[in-house]
Amino acid sequence: MDDKKIAALAKKNAAKAAKANLRRGFGKRYDKNLPDLPTDAETLKERQEHERFFKEMRKRDF
Repeated sequence: MDDKKIAALAKKNAAKAAKANLRRGFGKRYDKNLPDLPTDAETLKERQEHERFFKEMRKRDF
């Protein structure tokens, strides 16, 4: 193989690898349609408060 063919193949493989990384999605859970998991402190604190509230409500008997 000459240098031009090797360069073209390397470019093609690099483009394929970059495209594969975009599809994977960081923070996704099993379904690519789900939104990413939040990372900011305010949202995480709010979720913890909701979890605590619902956990407490499950303990109560109505």
